[in-house]
Amino acid sequence: MGLSRRKSDAADRPRCKARRVDHRPRAVLVVGAQAAGKSSVARQLAARFDRGAFIEGDLLWKMVVAGAVDMSGAPDAEADRQLALRYRHGAMLAESFVAEGFTAVHAENMFGSMVEQHLRSLRCPRALVVLRPRPEVIEERDRLRATDSYRPWIPAGGSVLEAIRLFDSWIGDIARLGVWIDSSDLTIEQTVDQILGRWHEAIVD
Repeated sequence: MGLSRRKSDAADRPRCKARRVDHRPRAVLVVGAQAAGKSSVARQLAARFDRGAFIEGDLLWKMVVAGAVDMSGAPDAEADRQLALRYRHGAMLAESFVAEGFTAVHAENMFGSMVEQHLRSLRCPRALVVLRPRPEVIEERDRLRATDSYRPWIPAGGSVLEAIRLFDSWIGDIARLGVWIDSSDLTIEQTVDQILGRWHEAIVD
């Protein structure tokens, strides 16, 4: 099943007014580095549809209450297996919602070639949103969140910003599909407005 590739676009685009939309139900994957705003944007995006569902990838991970192995800077086969399980459950939920007439917006930590593989695995109409604020903006957001989400990837003697730039490089490895948004200077609502205003780019059927 083919995926429509994204063409290069001008950096500045007009923002559309906030509005509800009613398009064909589809699975919408929202990806970006940690603290890029995926969950907040995905939840509000889902609320703009007449029938919208929000799938939080982190909640799928938290369903494992014993024996969980988290991802880290060091490769671990069991962590990889559990991450693949998380992705698969996200896909199952999205397909189920779409089959019942809902647009399912799935916020997930997914990078590089895994994004295209995931989209190809979906047996329903699909869309992709890539959030890519500047690493320095993510660093400030992460500081305000007071989390240690990047700690496992900080190189010896390095900084959080170096770890964020590593994640940003993984975002850059994603195939040029869907709509890409630099949300550095946008509010959540403005980001959603841009996504909806460029909805034709997001669709990857």
